[in-house]
Amino acid sequence: MTDITRESVETQLKSYIEPCLGQDLVSAGAIKDIQIKGADVDLTLSLGFPADGYHETLTRALQDELSGISGIGNISVQIETRITSHSVQKGVQTLPGVKNTIAIASGKGGVGKSTTSVNLALALQAEGAKVGILDADIYGPSQPRMLGSSGKPDSADGKTIEPKVSYNIQSMSIGYLIDEETPMIWRGPMVTGALEQLLSDTNWKDLDYLIIDLPPGTGDIQLTLCQKIPVSAAIIVTTPQDIALLDARKAHNMFEKVDVPVLGVIENMSTHICSQCGHEEHIFGSGGGEQMSKQYGIDLLGSLPLDIKIREGVDCGKPTVAIEPDSDISLLYRDIARISSARLSQMAKDYSGKFPKIVVENN
Repeated sequence: MTDITRESVETQLKSYIEPCLGQDLVSAGAIKDIQIKGADVDLTLSLGFPADGYHETLTRALQDELSGISGIGNISVQIETRITSHSVQKGVQTLPGVKNTIAIASGKGGVGKSTTSVNLALALQAEGAKVGILDADIYGPSQPRMLGSSGKPDSADGKTIEPKVSYNIQSMSIGYLIDEETPMIWRGPMVTGALEQLLSDTNWKDLDYLIIDLPPGTGDIQLTLCQKIPVSAAIIVTTPQDIALLDARKAHNMFEKVDVPVLGVIENMSTHICSQCGHEEHIFGSGGGEQMSKQYGIDLLGSLPLDIKIREGVDCGKPTVAIEPDSDISLLYRDIARISSARLSQMAKDYSGKFPKIVVENN
């Protein structure tokens, strides 16, 4: 009988590349404990990203991997999640009550960025995270309608405002403060000032992730917002079309200029699925998102179809991930949510909250 040791278990685990992290769990520091009782092994993982819907799959994969050790007995796998704060741009203050902020950008309108933002927020929540969403599009706010939420937010002290809550997602938008059909005829400084106020005056409550749905474009307003709003990382949404990819590249370059890491690119409307026969075809071309990911050395986080159910859902305030959490489309969003948050978990941590505060008193 072969003796089972911690070293033999770790060596075997290094052979398994965890898909979300893109590396083995030992190198990723995700192995919290290994208990060996004779031939039996109790393995405890600590993941830095939400993965409630993935626990069973990961457990089976690790059990299959460890079964390759000669003489091994029962294999028990326990998985816990510990989401920590990550660094933002230098000189930008982090937000109270928010661990991480993820900016969703496109560089171009009409690619489904806001739809992707709300479903990604819901997917992160479905995986076990506490999530909020900030609608940063002052001129064309859409998140209130997509979340089926309306009415002015409450304010207990007359200075700060409470986020609206829909589908257990905390949200804030200029759309809650004005009539839906009222145009915002504001210049750039007023827009950035209003957004900063919405962000900082909202009482976000213990969020693991705040999704920031940025306005389309890469002009002065977007650049200023990225310099003043704390952002842990960004995700770029594009379609396979060359014209959309051109603007998506501009968005990537904008984040580089303000030192915001890009987690990857999401290719939206990758294929069209016929609602009548289910036939799938690439009506906007194919491979654009993959091409961009290779060009800039970033991840292709996932591809989403052009499906009428997605559009109908957000139009009537019933996003797909919330209403049909186990549908094929929702599972795609949840895959992207796990991969995105896993990539973020590998980035630089923010330890500012752990430093002691020094107070000088005159005695």
